Amino acid sequence: MSQEDKKARIKAAAPEGKIACAAAFRLAEELGISRQELGELLNELKIKIIHCQLGCF
Repeated sequence: MSQEDKKARIKAAAPEGKIACAAAFRLAEELGISRQELGELLNELKIKIIHCQLGCF
């Protein structure tokens, strides 16, 4: 899967520019990428993490 395909899937999962932490973890698994890589892509796409499981965001 190309980087652009990954970005499109991420945008589709966060249509309002927000994604829940648990949903982000599942999405990383589905895309076959690390949580760190997903976090970097979320930052690049300016998508915020909400309902953080660690209470960080």
